[in-house]
Amino acid sequence: MKKRFGYVLIILFIFLCQSFSLLGQGLVMKKNIIVEENQSQDNLLTFGGDILIKGKVRENVVAFGGTIIVEGEVGELILGLGTDITLRSSAKIQGDVISLGGTLEKEAGVYIRGDTIFFNFETGEDIKKFFREGLGGIFGISLIPFFLIIKLITLFIWFLLALILIAIFPQQISLASSEIRKSFWPIFGIGFIALIVYAGMIIFSALLSIILIGIPILLALIFLGIAVKVFGQVVIFHFFGESLYRAFSNKQPNPLPAVLLGFLLVGLIGFIPIIGSLFSFVISVMGWGVVIKTRFGSKSMVPKKQSPVETV
Repeated sequence: MKKRFGYVLIILFIFLCQSFSLLGQGLVMKKNIIVEENQSQDNLLTFGGDILIKGKVRENVVAFGGTIIVEGEVGELILGLGTDITLRSSAKIQGDVISLGGTLEKEAGVYIRGDTIFFNFETGEDIKKFFREGLGGIFGISLIPFFLIIKLITLFIWFLLALILIAIFPQQISLASSEIRKSFWPIFGIGFIALIVYAGMIIFSALLSIILIGIPILLALIFLGIAVKVFGQVVIFHFFGESLYRAFSNKQPNPLPAVLLGFLLVGLIGFIPIIGSLFSFVISVMGWGVVIKTRFGSKSMVPKKQSPVETV
């Protein structure tokens, strides 16, 4: 229970870091949300509440617990974590539908343009059974070293965080990812310096904690570091996934498939001894650099072109 509460706090902190930009995009966040037939919204987010969509949501619908009932149209993604999702026959979903740990009911005639991903874990025992029997059947879990089990659990947590962030911040993640390709070395340099400065601030605030003054500073730095690390890692997932997708296709991938593809690629490389550790350090530096330089994906690095001045 404490671990779950900790994950929720991390997610809430990341959300607060981007609250102003999200409000500019028309985010509606409250417990119970109803979009009537003649209404439209941009993004919907609820924690433990109920969402009823009769009208149109132009972008994403995200729920933690509660219910989602769609009778109208959703322009992009529907994501439910422990949520009961019901799609009526009149529903039109232009993007993907993802249900993790809840239920998914689709009536005949519902239109879903994207993919449907459904994992149903009704109780904690189901999750334990999944890791015990599922992994045991594939790898023989009794032969897997302890550190490898921890690695798999860590990957599962990153998978959930990636789904949550790409659902809430698709535009910011896509923008930040594009900047890596344009200015790799400046981003890498900024990230390397930022990590050194951050480590120094952590040590300094820890010393100040002896006289109590540094405790709130230390806590703030820890939460800030978590936010930068998580957001930056998902941006890296998107960058590698989009790059791999473009290597085999000329089409521009949607943010969600790009993040999932990058997650698989980064996860597989991370299992390689020595190389995986070095790779993890490099992408961590890149993640810090791109988050700081683009301000969590809210600012482009490329300066605007100035119009040429006419000479007399």
